[in-house]
Amino acid sequence: MSRKTLALIHTSATLVPVFAQLTKAKLPQVDTFNIVDDSLVRQIGQQGGITPAIAARVAAYIQSAASGGADQILVTCSSIGPAVEAAAASVKVPVLRVDQPMTDAAIQAGRRIGVIATLPTTLNPTSDLVRRRAGAAGRTIELSTRLVEGAFEALMAGDAAKHDALVGAALKELATQVDVILLAQASMARVVDTLAAADKRVPIFASPPLAIDHLATLL
Repeated sequence: MSRKTLALIHTSATLVPVFAQLTKAKLPQVDTFNIVDDSLVRQIGQQGGITPAIAARVAAYIQSAASGGADQILVTCSSIGPAVEAAAASVKVPVLRVDQPMTDAAIQAGRRIGVIATLPTTLNPTSDLVRRRAGAAGRTIELSTRLVEGAFEALMAGDAAKHDALVGAALKELATQVDVILLAQASMARVVDTLAAADKRVPIFASPPLAIDHLATLL
């Protein structure tokens, strides 16, 4: 049996080692390659959303991944999710949004779903995906969203401790109001490990491991 190839499209170089570790552990029989462009999210922030030009660039990366020999494409950034869905039909290779498996798991885990992010450009696409996937599954949900003001700015300024404290406080507060929490950004996953057991009263899902688990059933 020939080996399968997974292409990963990132908008942050920091996610390359995260997914390299996950794929090595969970997809040892699959070859991988990465495409990285960290200007996309910056431009989405500057433009206030996904413009036609940004969507065209996302589509070009997906087409490049397909022509590069990928049997499956995973896009690891939630902010460009809508552009990913729009471009998926342009290639014959399956394309997966990183947050879709996490969203589907949350819909099965509870009715009251919380979504937390440090950027509105990530919070809105993930929240929209939750609503649409719940509707497609025939599930009635209650969605609570939290934008952690100042956390992303602290991280960009090199103050990881402030970022983690702000996200941690928001997670603790949100956990008292929902059945399950989704992290709209993988960068927040490390904060979960710092929480006391009493503060993790509901499941908290991060997209990278659930996405790779899902791909393990396909590849």
